[in-house]
Amino acid sequence: MNVRRRLIPAAAAAGAITLGLTALTACSGSTSADGKGEDGRLKVVASFYPMQFLAEQIGGDHVSVTTLTKPGVEPHDLELKPRQTAELNEAGYILYLKGIQPAVDKAISQSGAEHKVDAATLTTLENHGPEVGHDHEGEGHTDEPGHEGEAHADEQGHQEGGHSEEGHADEGHEAEGHGDPALADPHIWLDPVKYAEVAEKVGETLGKADPDHAADYAKNADALVKKLDALHTQFADGLKNTSTRTFITTHSAFGYLAERYGLVQESIAGLSPESDPSPARVKELQETAEKDKVTTVFFETLASDKTARTLAGDTGLKTDVLDPLEGITDRSKGDDYIEVMEANLTALKKALGAK
Repeated sequence: MNVRRRLIPAAAAAGAITLGLTALTACSGSTSADGKGEDGRLKVVASFYPMQFLAEQIGGDHVSVTTLTKPGVEPHDLELKPRQTAELNEAGYILYLKGIQPAVDKAISQSGAEHKVDAATLTTLENHGPEVGHDHEGEGHTDEPGHEGEAHADEQGHQEGGHSEEGHADEGHEAEGHGDPALADPHIWLDPVKYAEVAEKVGETLGKADPDHAADYAKNADALVKKLDALHTQFADGLKNTSTRTFITTHSAFGYLAERYGLVQESIAGLSPESDPSPARVKELQETAEKDKVTTVFFETLASDKTARTLAGDTGLKTDVLDPLEGITDRSKGDDYIEVMEANLTALKKALGAK
């Protein structure tokens, strides 16, 4: 996905923020100075679904979570309403992922909330282009779960259990050592290991925002990390032996996942699902599909499937959904992150010819 596309004009964004701050005056009575509502729960604002899932799972009964991106809305297209900018100022805790939603990033930077957590600072970002995972091609895949992408894991400092003991990069250095930070791939939630790193640190930062319930947040975070470790094992085992390691997607959303499990991601449109591939790129994909015995072209639920279906038709390939989990709708193959990721695993196993 192109994390820089569809920027809101500066004047419009500034106007929305100003209106939001004005609207706050009428609603400030419903939130205490510590960011809690009248029911005593911490008011949490999440930028889009992957952050919402973390907040709900880890916050439990102690938080009231709202999301800026409603189901079915493509996150990058989001334009904040005055009420939403007001919610940011009322929040006791904001969880977002910088680089996904420029309008949200700007509004959060100007909000008066004390606890603002950028998930990108809780792990290490990398740069991924249209082709990811070629370094793994031809390499053996170990039988031991948790080490499929050992070079990748070592680089991140992962320990046993699938997540890092440190679990975060210094703020402002999340892309250090991985090229241009402006090109860093933000899709960290599609790698269960990286998502577990973030979950662990979200538990800690929620505890700082709401010390009275810090122990519960830590307990809930630990429970979620265990679920994500189990999901990681499912992927590692399920993708260990396959007929091909290459899959084609609409855009490069699955770079971290490809590296983690020794796969090769080939995307039609690079980081932007809305850009049209060049004739040269289409030809290259057709050649790759034949050479690597690719069976399926994947598309996603919140973006157009036109290009994927056209490529599949031209090459005689099948199509299927590989969901980047930017939102849950009635078209999603599951009710939450875990279920949709399991559906993604099933689709990948089928497409790659898992044995």
